[in-house]
Amino acid sequence: MFAPVSHASVGSLNEEQRRAATHPGGPLLILAGAGTGKTTTLCARVAWLIDQGVPPERILLLTFTRRAAREMLSRARALVGAKTSSRFVVGGTFHSVAYRTILHEAPLLGLDGVSLFDAADAADLLDLLREENELASMERRFPRKGTLLDIYSRTVNAQRELSEVLVESFPWCTDYGEEIAGLFRAYTTRKRELNALDLDDLLLYLHAAVGDARVGSRIAARYEHVLVDEYQDVNALQVEIVRALCGEHENVSVVGDDMQAIYGFRAADPAHILDFPSLYPEATVVKLERNYRSPQPLLDAGNEVAMHATRSFARHLTAERGGSARPDLIFCLDEQRQASEVCDRVLACREQGALLRDQAVLMRAGHHSDLLELELSRRMIPFVKYGGLRYLEAAHVKDLIALLRVATNPTDELSWFRLLQLFDGIGPVSAKRLCDALLCGKPSLSELPRRWREADIPAAAREPGQLLLDTLAASASSGVAARLEQLKRALAPLIRSAYPDGEMRLVDLEQLVGAAAAASSLERFVAELVLDPPLSSAEYAGPPGRDEDYLVLSTIHSAKGLEWEHVHVIHVSDGNIPADMALSTKEGLEEERRLLYVALTRPRRSLSIYVPLRYYHRPRSRDDAHGYSKPSRFLTERLQALCDVVRADGGDGELGPDARAPIGRIEVNLDRLFR
Repeated sequence: MFAPVSHASVGSLNEEQRRAATHPGGPLLILAGAGTGKTTTLCARVAWLIDQGVPPERILLLTFTRRAAREMLSRARALVGAKTSSRFVVGGTFHSVAYRTILHEAPLLGLDGVSLFDAADAADLLDLLREENELASMERRFPRKGTLLDIYSRTVNAQRELSEVLVESFPWCTDYGEEIAGLFRAYTTRKRELNALDLDDLLLYLHAAVGDARVGSRIAARYEHVLVDEYQDVNALQVEIVRALCGEHENVSVVGDDMQAIYGFRAADPAHILDFPSLYPEATVVKLERNYRSPQPLLDAGNEVAMHATRSFARHLTAERGGSARPDLIFCLDEQRQASEVCDRVLACREQGALLRDQAVLMRAGHHSDLLELELSRRMIPFVKYGGLRYLEAAHVKDLIALLRVATNPTDELSWFRLLQLFDGIGPVSAKRLCDALLCGKPSLSELPRRWREADIPAAAREPGQLLLDTLAASASSGVAARLEQLKRALAPLIRSAYPDGEMRLVDLEQLVGAAAAASSLERFVAELVLDPPLSSAEYAGPPGRDEDYLVLSTIHSAKGLEWEHVHVIHVSDGNIPADMALSTKEGLEEERRLLYVALTRPRRSLSIYVPLRYYHRPRSRDDAHGYSKPSRFLTERLQALCDVVRADGGDGELGPDARAPIGRIEVNLDRLFR
């Protein structure tokens, strides 16, 4: 039935990779260090299973990004060859697989249609309920919507009691435990009324489905093998889902690296990968330690950071490529000198033939690049930054998404609440009043234009609102792309009036309209935006008209899984890496160690580590008031000995960490002043 592919899928693998790819069955843990070819190994395993006769549709591949799923499935398909069945592996993120499963099982799960909320929608609903329950008018500060959503997500995903989560991660909120619990109950009730699910609900409903005696066995029976990528990033809910899916056969293969577990704020816990052999006592463990990315001197820096972890699998990355360049450890006088030094080195690499986009500047937090961005602009060095505002978080994009949601679910109160406030003369209070009037009795789209005409509408809002509602009703029979274009045109006057740069924002929305052309339905298009949000509108753009080059600025969190020829890691000082806010728990400190490990294992050719020695109290050094910093505690003496130390003193003789070392008593003679 399937063409032999053993030679193609495993023939080029090293011994450890081949052992993992050809594992016959049962639980398998592949510990894949940075740059050791884990994607190649996982793709080869998929191809090998198919070669052994496993029907492709009986293999489930779970990832954390849809891009990773697409890449792996494409590479596995290429390995299998053209003679395979047209059916193929079921793959996607946990959330996308959950969404498809929930749609299929919706009647049994008690769901009547599904509208998806992204994080911003969920936070807005919590904010609305916060106001309704008069929790914003308390004498002491009550958590804002972003904090409330963080608390809710961590409680759900970690499957821990709210009181425990508050004490451990949000201690200043513990006095409001009862109020927060009541708010969360109201939140779940309101979502049910709106026929809406947030991203956490997708995992909750999938967990409930696979745990049900009737539904769960049928879902699990679809798959003979379950493969999970980036297992160090799973939370407790995902661990239980995976276990339920492979409970009968235990054919579960997971790939991960506990030293790259850096998403604790999403309730991910490296303990899950560390405890995998305990959860599955029959598990086979295969370590991938041959690194194909970096020369050994750069790997030695990462190895040194990893060896001090309090709990981790023993590992030692060994280079498969040559190279003798050691990391550079640059002590800079201050932040401004750091920015200047980074620019000098970036341009020097460019003069030696490296493209700007083959270089990256990595930082712990997005604001750490503020001064650098000014210096890059002054020197006319183009750059792109990852880890800041995402495309779907932009206000005008949220406006269009809200309109698409009401097109698919006319009673979506939250989306209406947002849209109505775009009209002149309508604020939060009147928007809530109009929502009640328009949506009473759950009207259809065709009824809404009449209700608008009969409602008490401010004069300035009446005509543009009528146009919007008439378009909503009239466009219902159009195709997805045509309907989206009609809705965008109806929304355009509101965007122009609501934003000073409205015309530019409308151009930005064109990419979203174009992306809808391939969608099978408007509901599915909106769901895909929530499940796999684009980082920017550029992800929808076609090939550039000319060759463009740019330096990459990225938070370390956004850089995981990526690599560049030359990497610059800035602000490697205590308080930044590790971040002072992470030092309240031992696990917080260990996650900061892993963050630095991830940063140090990104380069292919060169690594530069920057340590500013002083920070000014006021922005941009407007005076000399400053404090001294301390090199990161992770920069051990042994790690510094593995680097070439460079001292960028700015010309005033203040050099490196020794500048603040005690130098003994200095005698000062003031006799000449008192003659």
